[in-house]
Amino acid sequence: MALRRNCEGTSRRDCLKLGLGSLLGGGLVNALRVRGQAAQSKDGIVPTAKNCILIWMDGGPTHFEMFDPKPDAPAEIRGEFDPIATNIPGVQFSEHMKRLAATTDRFSMIRSIRHNQGNHGAGNHYMMTGAPPRIPVGCGAFVSFHPSMGSVVAKELGKPNGLPPYFSLARMSRSGGPNFLGAKYAPFVVADDPNSSNFRVRDVALPKGLTDDGFQHRSDLRQLVDRLPRINEEVAADPVLALDGYYEQGYDLITSATAQAAFDIHREPDEVRDRYGRDSFGQRCLLARRLVEANVPFITVYDGGWDHHSDLFPTCRKRLPTWDNSVAALLEDLDERGLLDETLVLALGEFGRTPKISTLSGSKTPGRDHWSNAMFVLMAGGGTPRGTVVGATDRNGYSAVERVLSPENFVSTVYTKLGIDPGKLYYTPQGRPTHLVSDDTPIHELLS
Repeated sequence: MALRRNCEGTSRRDCLKLGLGSLLGGGLVNALRVRGQAAQSKDGIVPTAKNCILIWMDGGPTHFEMFDPKPDAPAEIRGEFDPIATNIPGVQFSEHMKRLAATTDRFSMIRSIRHNQGNHGAGNHYMMTGAPPRIPVGCGAFVSFHPSMGSVVAKELGKPNGLPPYFSLARMSRSGGPNFLGAKYAPFVVADDPNSSNFRVRDVALPKGLTDDGFQHRSDLRQLVDRLPRINEEVAADPVLALDGYYEQGYDLITSATAQAAFDIHREPDEVRDRYGRDSFGQRCLLARRLVEANVPFITVYDGGWDHHSDLFPTCRKRLPTWDNSVAALLEDLDERGLLDETLVLALGEFGRTPKISTLSGSKTPGRDHWSNAMFVLMAGGGTPRGTVVGATDRNGYSAVERVLSPENFVSTVYTKLGIDPGKLYYTPQGRPTHLVSDDTPIHELLS
């Protein structure tokens, strides 16, 4: 299945320019040390999450047609979908969010995050990192001024089981990389489609014609002959070091029984796979659950194609029911397996959509355009109170007006739940100090 593009036509090829996947050190001792320090923070907040699944809805999903309908607004704002009741009194979702509306007691909804970055590149960066871009950027730009949440988690929590600590399924989002942390904290990208009958992850199987003994011999030989001097990776980004990391990562994955088991999605019973939905997105959600079971700290499920300048209503009629089903199945499955309390699940994009329905793109079928004054974030698990709605937008969905929050508050909440101090000071390779998040205030309603 081809990955969906945004209005600027960004593809997987563009993402490859940023570099993919690698391995890092740290290990279990380091992860426990970091979590222990956070547990003794000045606020006395105890970490509640061990893993995080980020469902990244690239393009900017519509809040009106999903989780913040406005039934009393004028027709040109209200849209074509009816609201439905959730199992929280007084809270409504769109008619196509049936399964999540029936299980709202498993998650929380944030309706009041807003920011001032109304294009894809800048909005993506802000929500992925908690840091606004330093300079104006174009809509189609790949922006990297600050490490992403996934890369920070990879650095701070390490890889206690030998697997890479940060995976991105299908591709890496444009601001999902490590920036100054270096290539070893980039995500390991699983580009293949787990919905395919011949699904096979690169670097997790021996090349054809190579036996286990032959592979080990080549590995030993490489270690003997490779004596090139290395630049200190803390001082400069050495491409040879990055290649070393890629080689080690591939070797570890091929020889790892944990990796072999985690990626063997065909071990899942048919009824479980059917429950998630037999499409690429549903099976990536299932694969994310399997990676959580393998103790991978951060997994991004990249879900593109939410940039609906046109064809909004026919597209959503087809897509929203399957998306709703897959996300609900993920939350239910994690909960039934006793994993939801320690796994933080997030679903969001870079911004919401304009209140007024438009034909800005010239299409005869209407859509909604970029809008950063209002959006939604679904947050579940990892100690998140269940059945909570934080904040509100005005009656026409123009702006967050109640309990107004920023991307910094959101990212600080994620770090706090994972036992990472959002106020931590990092240093770039040039020695420049930079705060992990400039405003390290988490959303206290979402902390246990």
